[in-house]
Amino acid sequence: MSGAGPFIQEDLKISDVQLEIVMGIIELYSLIGAYTAGRTSDRVGRRYTIVIAAAILFVGDLLMGFATNYAFLMVGRFVASVGVGYALLIAPVYTAELAPAASRGFLTSFPEVFINAGILLGYVSNYAFSKLPLNLGWRFMLGIGAIPSVFLAIGVLAMPESPRWLVLQGRLGDAKRVLDKTLNSEEEAQLRLADIKEAAGIPEECNDDVVPVPKRSHGEGVWKELLLHPTPTVKHILIAGVGIHFFQQTSGIDAVVLYSPKIFEKAGITSKSDQFLATVAVGFTKTVFILVATFLLDRIGRRPLLLSSVGGMIVSLATLGTCLTIIHHSEKKVIWAVALAIASVLSFVASFSMGLGPIAWVYSSEIFPLRLRAQGTSMGTAMNRLMCQIISMSFLSLYKAITIGGAFFLFMGVAIVSWVFFYTLLPETQGRTLEEMQVLFGTFFKWRDAPTALNIAGLLIVEADSKILISKTEQ
Repeated sequence: MSGAGPFIQEDLKISDVQLEIVMGIIELYSLIGAYTAGRTSDRVGRRYTIVIAAAILFVGDLLMGFATNYAFLMVGRFVASVGVGYALLIAPVYTAELAPAASRGFLTSFPEVFINAGILLGYVSNYAFSKLPLNLGWRFMLGIGAIPSVFLAIGVLAMPESPRWLVLQGRLGDAKRVLDKTLNSEEEAQLRLADIKEAAGIPEECNDDVVPVPKRSHGEGVWKELLLHPTPTVKHILIAGVGIHFFQQTSGIDAVVLYSPKIFEKAGITSKSDQFLATVAVGFTKTVFILVATFLLDRIGRRPLLLSSVGGMIVSLATLGTCLTIIHHSEKKVIWAVALAIASVLSFVASFSMGLGPIAWVYSSEIFPLRLRAQGTSMGTAMNRLMCQIISMSFLSLYKAITIGGAFFLFMGVAIVSWVFFYTLLPETQGRTLEEMQVLFGTFFKWRDAPTALNIAGLLIVEADSKILISKTEQ
């Protein structure tokens, strides 16, 4: 949509406000998909929910590609948006529930890896299709997205169902067979199955292929436990899971991705062809650095990578805001400021992609308890889409009101607040099984809230045999 937007505006003769709406409305509509996907995945399973997402995306992309007017385009955008909401929720949940703890960060970051690969391919196709006649180019840019969804729908049918969802349905035999295939040994699979059964509330002695399960395992009663009567641990998890998505989007990444041609234009690049080449560089940078993140997540942990990432974003946004302000107030072209502005955009997307980008999805998909995971993750996804929609639909109006440099200084301020939030509330989850998360967050919550400053000299947390041992030394 980033490259298609200017051509849509020219071909359909729409205003800036209409362009903002068609660019950003996907985030609002995707809330429907994110909310519905949580319930759907609890009922029909994670795997078939991915098939549903692919089917919706296929229809939506075709409708946009064949759109003859603005109203038709908005219908296609609505359908595709629902599919986006489905996909954004179910991909990390499915991967997190299937992946071994030791490689969960690496594997769960893959949805973000391929989102970035898709963005890069989108930029490349924008550049290629921009050579076509005006009425065809943008339609090809949007319609070509239908092709990958076909491969997704077919490919996922050859993949196993989530063992944790199978346990929730009482299908212990099927869950055991999946764990045998995805873990290193039969003993490890047996131990993991026991942990999942305990988390699901199924007695340890139940070893039948199919056991009766309470009705709430299909999603009923979850909202009450999440929102109305949450325990302190669940409340902490909910704040962390929703908060990381809030800050991921309000730091301005979608403003950069969606409106990069406009940003480069304001930075002094006037040629449309040069603007598209610059956006390809943005997509390439995002893709390369997201690959860096996948290899570091399970080696150095979530927290160091996340805090370093946000720190880099703060510096990049400060530099970008300064350069754009200088360019805006200068009557002559300031070459060094133009070059530094472009470098700052690339530095910003690189910093985002190697930390906050993938970690938001990894983190929110792994921290919720099993019975709350689908619906809790859907809340994080909904917050992500809502904030993304607000940013993408208001960016043009925002920079006209406070200048484009001022807009990026505002994003810098949000990034500073997010760094404090992450440092204060997000514990390290590297190497923990999904079943250990409640213990981890409960311990971290008590540690943050306890009056340790006066009467406790230190609190040491170490890991041994997958259990947390806490030793306290009185002052």
